[in-house]
Order: sequence, then C-alpha cells, then structure tokens
Amino acid sequence: MYSETGPEENGITRRRFCNRVLLTSTALALAAKGLRAQGVKRHDLLLESPPMKIDGAESIMPGSFLYFSYPTSNDAAVLMRAPDGQYVAYGRKCAHLGCSVDFSGARRSLICPCHQGAYDARTGFVLFGPRLRPLDPIVLQMRTGGQVWAVGKTIGNSNPNA
Repeated sequence: MYSETGPEENGITRRRFCNRVLLTSTALALAAKGLRAQGVKRHDLLLESPPMKIDGAESIMPGSFLYFSYPTSNDAAVLMRAPDGQYVAYGRKCAHLGCSVDFSGARRSLICPCHQGAYDARTGFVLFGPRLRPLDPIVLQMRTGGQVWAVGKTIGNSNPNA
C-alpha cells in the first residue's frame, strides 16, 4: 500500500530547503573571498638561492631595464634601474595566470600582456588589473665595482629592495 507523507512530516519544507541553500551559498562565497584575501596577506618567504652576478647590470642607464634569469635558467626576471640610480628586481611571473610581465619605461610599470594589468616598477605592487598579489622581489646586493648580485627571492608582500 502506498502512503504519501507530507513534506512537513519529513522535517523539511520547500522554504527551509531554499533558506539552507541560500545560507550555504552565501557562506561559501564569503569563505572563497576570505581565502583569496588571505593569499594577499600571506607571510613573506625568502627562498635561499645561490648568489649570482647579474651580467651587464652596471651598464644599465637610469630608467632602463635588463631581463635575466634567476634563481634558475627557467625563472624569468627583470632588473630595473630607477631614475635615482637604485636597482630593483622581480620575478616576471604574474600572480594571476603566470604570464611574463614586460617593462614599460614610458609608464614606469610592468605590464601583463594577458589582461593588461600593471605592477609598479619601483615597488612591484599591483597598479590595476586582476592580480592577486605583488610580483616576487629578488633580493639584490651591491658589490665592489658596481656589480649587482641576486642573492635570494622573496615570495610575499614586502620588497627588500625598495
């Protein structure tokens, strides 16, 4: 014999079900947003790498740049010399999709060709675009004769060179 039970007898009504779906969706959306923000606020991590002389760095004119690889030949990087003569270097991997950013002297920024986002050339911080965090700074060391050496790479928000 077939017995039909009402939704109230099963303990769930359409209204209660819809409310639970709405609350769960809202909680998941807020959690995802919070996790994304945590990616921006994570602690800095210094990756120890063998020191490497950046060949040609001493001949870079203020306002110019030099592409190089660090810490391995597969890790694209850029060294820039600010108008005041200070050097800064970053890994060229965009935090959004991993595209290689390019230096734009006219804008004094690093441009991501994937979505036209930009990073400040001096600090590595996001200027605009869908980027999650700043570029990863490369720790530099000045040595005798104007030599510039890469001595480590930082993953995180602070720039040891600025």
